[in-house]
Amino acid sequence: MYPEQTPHVPAQRAVEVHQPTPYPPAAIQPTPVVPVLPDTVPAVASIVLPDGRVVTGYAINPAHPEAPTAKPAVSRTAVNVALGGVGFLAVCGGLILLTSFIAALTAFITQLITLAAVIFGGWIAVQIFSANGHRGGTTVNIRKAVIKRNHFHG
Repeated sequence: MYPEQTPHVPAQRAVEVHQPTPYPPAAIQPTPVVPVLPDTVPAVASIVLPDGRVVTGYAINPAHPEAPTAKPAVSRTAVNVALGGVGFLAVCGGLILLTSFIAALTAFITQLITLAAVIFGGWIAVQIFSANGHRGGTTVNIRKAVIKRNHFHG
């Protein structure tokens, strides 16, 4: 290297070491001892591992599966489907009755309108073709009339 060239050396930093501050231990309150009956205390088992270590612990009793509950004679799904069918039939029956009622009401209204038309038409026919003659008004016989220069001479 040339003297005017100096290698770049990073500046060394001071190493700071932080020590954790211990907290004072919490006041430990003794837990009350509950007397246990001798037949409820589980047995303690010790196992020697192949490398010579001894592991001591409580023996765990295998969990017994619950006895299967008796199945009902009919499944709930079948009962639900049957109830749905009964409800559907009830609704359909009601709809059939409703449509029958509407059809009967429509026929009744149609008959009333037809009856009114027949009665009103008969009354008009009696008025027109009655044999009582004329009841007033003026009768003009225009067969003998002469029209001269836009004047009517009767």
